[in-house]
Amino acid sequence: MRVTAAVLLVLCLLAVSHAWDCQKVVNIKNLMQIDAGLGQVVATDTSQVPYYLVGDTWIRLPGSLKHITVGPAGIWGVNKADSIYKYVAGNWVQAAGLLKQLDAGGEQFIVGANMDDTPFCLTRSATVGYKGPGSPLPWTALPGAVKYYSCGPFGCWAVNKNDDIFLMSLNQDCQNNGWSHIDGKLSMIEVATDGSVFGVNSAGSVFTRDGITASKPEGTGWSNIPMSMRMGHVTYDLSRLWVVSKTAVTMVCTP
Repeated sequence: MRVTAAVLLVLCLLAVSHAWDCQKVVNIKNLMQIDAGLGQVVATDTSQVPYYLVGDTWIRLPGSLKHITVGPAGIWGVNKADSIYKYVAGNWVQAAGLLKQLDAGGEQFIVGANMDDTPFCLTRSATVGYKGPGSPLPWTALPGAVKYYSCGPFGCWAVNKNDDIFLMSLNQDCQNNGWSHIDGKLSMIEVATDGSVFGVNSAGSVFTRDGITASKPEGTGWSNIPMSMRMGHVTYDLSRLWVVSKTAVTMVCTP
């Protein structure tokens, strides 16, 4: 039997597929974006309403946000005007600057990207100490151009407008060694609190990075996680993979 290159490619993809048990989340509808970290889950819906998960109940948070994040740096979000907010004592406190996307998964520091795809970092001391107007916010511009940016204990991962993937070592003072290109193509990427990396490509397929350790933060390769529909967003925490489809259906998956 003649085996074509296309057949070999399919066989290779199947060989690195990871089967997960996924269930539809029925008590929340029309989510657009979701983020999990340190046992917490937050999300925004297509009307830009933010939510916080308590048990099996989604609690509506005040305000209107297009993107929300939770992690060691706390709970932060940005609205449709790219204004930045930190959740402090039950209310959103506006922070200086403009970002279209941000991430709280680093070691108590914040990273994000602005409308021009310029990546920024806020030091740990400024992130933790921010209580409102008057608190210092020394945003540090980083090299390169990225549209989506996420950090974890072993480094920060990002994707650019061409869906190219990059990895950067970044510390709590925003000191870095520049970007390293990683194989593959993804339209968004998320790093979990434990260092796991997940992403979604332009076709709506979900992937995870294998072999990530403190000594090998770049990992060894990508594995596909089969889904029953095209996905648009993904996040992971405590053995739960949360995915939101391009049609705003939310699923929670376990390995």
